[in-house]
Amino acid sequence: MENGRSTDDPGQQHAMDALLTEIRCGHTCAMQQPPGRRPVLQASTRSRLLIVSQAPGRKVEESGIPFNDVSGERLRDWLQIDRATFYDADRVAIVPMDFCYPGKGRSGDLPPRPACAAIWHPRLFALLGQVRLTLAIGQYAQVGMLGDARDATLTDTVRNWRTHLARGVLPLPHPSPRNRPWVMHNPWFEAELLPVLRERVAAALRAPG
Repeated sequence: MENGRSTDDPGQQHAMDALLTEIRCGHTCAMQQPPGRRPVLQASTRSRLLIVSQAPGRKVEESGIPFNDVSGERLRDWLQIDRATFYDADRVAIVPMDFCYPGKGRSGDLPPRPACAAIWHPRLFALLGQVRLTLAIGQYAQVGMLGDARDATLTDTVRNWRTHLARGVLPLPHPSPRNRPWVMHNPWFEAELLPVLRERVAAALRAPG
């Protein structure tokens, strides 16, 4: 996504601020959301790491803070960054596939609604001109960011992370505690992928020059 735009372009940041206001004020109407739903995301034209996730859970929606839960603690451990860095929009953009909590299903939260990404992502991503690394967390984010380039299963997509990283996208499983068995059954994730993830994240966040 890097396109050489200046990190200090006031026009671009003004456009981003206006877009975020539009999303936060008009998203529920555009998506025909019930009262009480609110979008949860963060972004700046200066963001250098883009985290594309699935959708906020109930606790995150209530707080209005992305990944403000156990999954967020685990994700920050994977990335080896602290809360201050994680929640600095000038360094980290967090853009879910669905900005609002999608509701509860039979076996957990409902999947993200495709219309959300279709409406807002193109405009958001066009303003994220300084992103050096994109993380696609979970199956739905990988569908959105990799499209037909993804593999048949989430495990295969994450296992082939080297191929996808060459395109600037690093696929990851969701850091939910429910996925601990997946990590245990795929030891290569912690042994091979996490060290590279941490190295690439540190490089992406490093101040220019």
